[in-house]
Amino acid sequence: MKDAKRGFVPSDEREFGEKELPKLRKASEEVLYLLDHGYPVKGATRFIGDHYMFSERQRLALARTVSPEKQICSRLSREVKHIEGETIYIDGFNVIIGLEIAFSGSMLFTCMDGTIRDLAGLRGTYRLIPETDLAIKALLRTLERLNAGKGVIYLDKPVSNSGRLKQKIYEYAEKSDIEVEVEIEDAVDHILKQKPLIATGDAIILDECERWFNLVRTVIEENIGEYTYIDICP
Repeated sequence: MKDAKRGFVPSDEREFGEKELPKLRKASEEVLYLLDHGYPVKGATRFIGDHYMFSERQRLALARTVSPEKQICSRLSREVKHIEGETIYIDGFNVIIGLEIAFSGSMLFTCMDGTIRDLAGLRGTYRLIPETDLAIKALLRTLERLNAGKGVIYLDKPVSNSGRLKQKIYEYAEKSDIEVEVEIEDAVDHILKQKPLIATGDAIILDECERWFNLVRTVIEENIGEYTYIDICP
């Protein structure tokens, strides 16, 4: 297994460094204003990004951290704080990649809806790294402590190595007291939108789901502790 640092891009140190953060925070205020006045995310981030001559990753960070106030209020009204005895349906790649990035010490963002998001693009390719084991063990440990009734983890079928990740999850689940089921499906987003309690950082799913739990943030808090998130929110 070749070592890798999930989510790390050398230019991030400059593009999200101390000199750039004030500009990014100012830009996020302007993006929020446009979103609250009905502009689409893509158009708003492109317009503001052009003005500040931002890179693609800086624009992506704006798109992933900033949301209209109406959507934020809706998401927060459906967030739950306790999952004891409940079955939680988990967006597998979304959650595990976020945790791999955390254990790699790479860049993660705090978002307006309280979620933790990253800039890692899956694009159909995924491979296991050393931090995958740490991420899975931490995830299962947290579900145990929360006394979840069951964890159902969905993995996207078109993504490479989804089968290997499924095997790895079951390998650690056998040593855990939490009941775990792993499903590989074609339409994970659609499935999650129909479930009663989910875990994901995907804004589109969060806008349509019934209830959700902030799993990535909770796992990081319990297994890593203090984490230096990037905060560019208004």
